[in-house]
Amino acid sequence: MEQWKDQLNNFVNTLDRLKKYINVTSEEEQAINELGTVWGLTPYFASLMDRDDPNCPIRKQMIPSMKETENKYGIENYLIWKENRATEEKRPDSIARQYHDRVAFTVTEKCCTYCRHCFRRELVVDRSISLRFDVNEGLEWIKQHPEIRDVLVTGGDPFILPDDQIEYLVRKLREIKHLEMIRFHTRAPINMPMRITPALMKILRPYHKIPIFINVQCNHANEITEQTAKAVYDLLTCGICVGNQGVLLKGINDDKKSFQELHLKLLSVRIRPYYIFYCEPAPGVDHFRTPVEKGAELIRDCIRGTVSGLAQPMYVIATNIGKIPLMPDYYIIGKSETEYKLRNYKGELTTIPNIPE
Repeated sequence: MEQWKDQLNNFVNTLDRLKKYINVTSEEEQAINELGTVWGLTPYFASLMDRDDPNCPIRKQMIPSMKETENKYGIENYLIWKENRATEEKRPDSIARQYHDRVAFTVTEKCCTYCRHCFRRELVVDRSISLRFDVNEGLEWIKQHPEIRDVLVTGGDPFILPDDQIEYLVRKLREIKHLEMIRFHTRAPINMPMRITPALMKILRPYHKIPIFINVQCNHANEITEQTAKAVYDLLTCGICVGNQGVLLKGINDDKKSFQELHLKLLSVRIRPYYIFYCEPAPGVDHFRTPVEKGAELIRDCIRGTVSGLAQPMYVIATNIGKIPLMPDYYIIGKSETEYKLRNYKGELTTIPNIPE
């Protein structure tokens, strides 16, 4: 059996299995027993957790918490609002839309790991809403909408699907003449890197004028191993660029040291930081949210000027009207009729001419 299938067959989603990897606290055990939500992770990812530290950044992302019952700021029916599922436009359940020319194509509600901060948690974790993901129905809708040039294949995690289904998706999407790009969002290179098999590479590798891009989600440097580095390198040999769409998470990556280490380590394994998302207002994730300004401050204070520009993600929040940048203009501190006054990351000042229209 392929290693990645063995990971799923031995999924860590019971207390007995979890106790092989960590010393479960009474609070963690209570949450697992009482919340009734979907949880679990691969044995590989479970092995990266700190056995004795309940504040381990991987452990806090993966293990249920009673804090998920607190919902002061989360929006009820968030996924319906966020993905514009209550609009007059008739779309299959598999198609979510915030832009004229791009759609998210949800092909499964199952994951390799069930992140507690998931913005689709109503569908994936809580299972409080149910949607019908008919792949052929989604493909036909995309085919009938020539304004769509870019399709994001998402889930759940699309790389949890077997090879033949992924091959079918790629082939059918590339048969749609008006498409220009295919993107996959997957955590597999992070939480199940053995999924990047020669068979999957054979599906992804062939040259085509409709390129494939892959974005992962990695939120802490401890998630990155040599296995991840090898999986990413294998994807690059297929001609696929790999980016990261991290989430700013309180107590996990919202301090200067963790934030900088994450972005340096991403580059060290050839993953380009793309976005850092403000944690979305899905219900049950209040305990993961920081003040909105926090992400911009971290980029300013521990990446700008101290780390290569390759490591600087765009800080955004995803909304029902698309992604909105959250970067204040820290750097233009004054303007006159003749010049702008600029300040760098060290607080040093310089000027440039003010060019009229």
